[in-house]
Order: sequence, then structure tokens, then C-alpha cells
Amino acid sequence: MLYLIALGSNQRHQRLGPPRAVIAAAGQHLAARGLTLLDTSSTIGSRPVGPSQRSYANAAAIIETGLAPPALLALLKRIESEFGRRRGQAWSRRVLDLDIILWSGGAFASAEPDLVIPHPLMRERSFVLRPAAEIAGDWRDPLTGRTMAQLDARNRRPRKQGKKAPKRLDHETKRP
Repeated sequence: MLYLIALGSNQRHQRLGPPRAVIAAAGQHLAARGLTLLDTSSTIGSRPVGPSQRSYANAAAIIETGLAPPALLALLKRIESEFGRRRGQAWSRRVLDLDIILWSGGAFASAEPDLVIPHPLMRERSFVLRPAAEIAGDWRDPLTGRTMAQLDARNRRPRKQGKKAPKRLDHETKRP
């Protein structure tokens, strides 16, 4: 099975160095754990989402493995822990964050809340879409049918500021 994985880091690792070095080491670590690393994107910088004040380094990787999504997620969480990730506040600083974005099996949902494929927030996150489009531009979101390249292009479009919702007419708001 093929998977598109997002990699992120915004905290220095005491042995590996700054976030960009963490991302590079994580790619090597994925391969060392028996996952076939088919391609990796370039690493980009991004502003934080949520309470963190630290900028991120982000990348994407395509891996091949026989693992089903729950088993792969468990392996990715172990790798995050090996890099020093501690569970806590969402969107806080982290040495390494690994997320399953897409897989060749289409959509997947588990009773485990951390496992929904495609990743529920990927369509609005340029720090995921830009690296993903670089290496998997023709991969399709199974829910929208759009490719990663299309989602990235839509996400980069300037948003209209100050656009208000249209006023409702009286007959639209009254119940019969």
C-alpha cells in the first residue's frame, strides 16, 4: 500500500539540531523502520497554527508498506516518541509530527479518533498541500475528487476580505 505522510517539526532536537535537520533524519528513520521511502518533498517553512509561537519545518513523503492504516499510525506514533515527542496540548511545540494524509486504499475511518484518512484538515493547510503537491500532485482526495495539485492551487488563491453573507429576504426567514 502507498501512503502520503506529512512531516513537521518546530522544536530543536538536542542531537539532530534544528527542525529542518529533524525532518531529514525522520525520513531516514522511516526507511530504517522497514517502510519503503519512495519520494520526499523539499522542506518548507511555515507559520504555526494554534498556540505555538515557533515556526515549523514541513515536508511530505510517499512510503510503501504492507501495514494497514492502524498499524502504520501506531508505528508513526512510536517514531514520534523516539524523537522526543510528548503528548499534550494540541498544536503545541513538537520535535516531530507525522500524519497520514492519504493512502492508496481511499477513505478510511477508525474508532480511534486519531485515524481518519484523508486527514480531515489537509484541504486547508498549505504547509501540507504544498509539499504533497510537489511529490504527489496527481493523487486524488477520495472525498472531493480533486488532486493534491488542485487543492494546493485552490488553497493559494487570495481570499476575498470583508465579504458578507447575503441578506435574507423576509419570506426566506419566515416559517409557513
